[in-house]
Amino acid sequence: MKEENEKPAGLPENAFRPLKPGEKYEPLMSPGKTYPEVNLWSVSWGIVMAVIFSAAAAYLGLKVGQVFEAAIPIAIIAVGISSATKRKGALGENVMIQSIGACSGVIVAGAIFTLPALYILQEKYPEMTVNFMQMFISSLLGGILGILFLIPFRKYFVKEKHGEYPFPEATASTQVLVSGAKGGDQAKPLLMAGLVGGLYDFIVGTFGWWNENFTSRICGLGETVADKFKLVFKINTGAAVLGLGYIVGLKYAAIICAGSVAVWWIIVPGISLLWGDQVLNAWNPSISMAVKDMSPEMIFSEYAKSIGIGGIAMAGIIGIVRSWGIIKSAVGLAASEMKGKKSEDNVERTQKDLSMKIIAFGSIFTLLLTLAFFYFDVMEGNVLHTIVAIILVAGISFLFTTVAANAIAIVGTNPVSGMTLMTLILASVIMVAVGLKGAGGMVAALVMGGVVCTALSMAGGFITDLKIGYWLGSTPKKQETWKFLGTLVSAATVGGVIMVLNDSYGFTSGQLAAPQANAMAAVIDPLMNGVSAPWLLYGIGALLALVLTFCKVPALAFALGMFIPLELNLPLLVGGAINWYVTSRSKDSSINNARQEKGTLLASGFIAGGALMGVVSAVMRYCDVNFINEEWLANPMSQMVSLIVYILLIAYMIKASMKIKS
Repeated sequence: MKEENEKPAGLPENAFRPLKPGEKYEPLMSPGKTYPEVNLWSVSWGIVMAVIFSAAAAYLGLKVGQVFEAAIPIAIIAVGISSATKRKGALGENVMIQSIGACSGVIVAGAIFTLPALYILQEKYPEMTVNFMQMFISSLLGGILGILFLIPFRKYFVKEKHGEYPFPEATASTQVLVSGAKGGDQAKPLLMAGLVGGLYDFIVGTFGWWNENFTSRICGLGETVADKFKLVFKINTGAAVLGLGYIVGLKYAAIICAGSVAVWWIIVPGISLLWGDQVLNAWNPSISMAVKDMSPEMIFSEYAKSIGIGGIAMAGIIGIVRSWGIIKSAVGLAASEMKGKKSEDNVERTQKDLSMKIIAFGSIFTLLLTLAFFYFDVMEGNVLHTIVAIILVAGISFLFTTVAANAIAIVGTNPVSGMTLMTLILASVIMVAVGLKGAGGMVAALVMGGVVCTALSMAGGFITDLKIGYWLGSTPKKQETWKFLGTLVSAATVGGVIMVLNDSYGFTSGQLAAPQANAMAAVIDPLMNGVSAPWLLYGIGALLALVLTFCKVPALAFALGMFIPLELNLPLLVGGAINWYVTSRSKDSSINNARQEKGTLLASGFIAGGALMGVVSAVMRYCDVNFINEEWLANPMSQMVSLIVYILLIAYMIKASMKIKS
């Protein structure tokens, strides 16, 4: 019988911390052995997962504006199927199923943020043309570019930076896959937390027994403060976001929340105080109300969020400058292989990537296909417009690949919509400058944005898969090769789903919110008709990022906090505080480490359960099954119940993590 403090079987002790000098990381699957990874079973199930989750994620994203991360629920299903069919040694197969299937979430995010805007603008500009091939090809080419551009940076992010970044989503997925392979003590806390977190979030999302958020508007005083002083407190009380915060840890959570607090409690009230009587519509002509009449949420959306976008863009540029040595090294390696020089032949299995020659030729060939697509379709044979477009798409996609990977590694959230919005603005301004305006310019900018958005989304999502593979001992070359198949299947699926949903509902009817696409359409329409972008706000964000970098504060984490809504940032701080508390109560470092590992399992269970139940809730919504009482959710008592159950959830996590005694 195992002692209570005995370490459960699973990942090595040094999986989640930086390696000491001379220390080597040994994954579960030994680098010196081969394992079943790619076969008819794993490829077939990977394709099935890609199709199902592409359709589900596209519908949910367009319906409610949220794209669930597919990696975790796919990992759960893969483990369940292999267990039910009693497959032996299925860990490598399950990693491959997860990697192929996870293309769905990233391709969907890239597509639905931009491409539905073509249909939205088509109602206003009937001369615009939209077809399946435009959506399919832009998603496919963007996804392929994201894969090819990321591979040269794999070793840097997953090996050289081992233990420095939390990789929240990769951690949760890995724990799910490990529990399926090991069972026993590793599976029990993960399964229990998955049940608790899944049931908790399912009750909120499907039945609405309590409110999703707790806000300061719960009382009259809070409403007055929000309306008069534009100060509001909001926190999401979901289990999945709490688990995410635990894995992110207190350091990064505090920096992210500092950015959020700066925007919501200083900048938003400051804008109202300084320009309250003015109608600031230079960047959005549709605004007709004075700033003082706006809610804090509207001020954030229309003005303050743009500061965060500027901060993310500048933090990305700073990151590019700092990682220039890595970029040069990757390009140099590709150049040497192109000249016939071979890299090390004795590289161990777990560190073998696609050859740089394949990546270089693949990138050039994909860019040539993109060039042909732009020339013959989007730009209608205009050489100048085509050349400008391909330079923009290639440059932004390649340079911001590291930014997307960094964001996922730190907080598990890819600010792809912010980077895409910046891309659309730059593309619109530059295309107007070279003479492409009106409806044709809108189509061009949105398709360009779709390619970039999908490329960056893929880069961020793929680094998660590669980190999972690194921890477990998969072969990167196989993950990289078969990722292209998942991209092809997902791109075809999401293009068809967007067309079907437009024919069934329409993106301007109100039945499908398509919030990101509507935002992109609202930005691009005036830009293509001579209205300026909010350069002042972007500049403020960029300047702030420079100051933070000078003060040695991670600018990207801070800027992410400025861009992501307040209610999704504060739970990260709560989860990070729980992590700090349970790992600092004992004077024995081994006990603190064991408690941290137990907490990581519980947090992973919360994320996995919440993600899986999110899929179930999405299916129920699709079938018009709705048990939510909107009147009850509008009642302040629903928020009070939310706070109570949230405190109970926190107590459960702390108590379960600290069961390990001396």
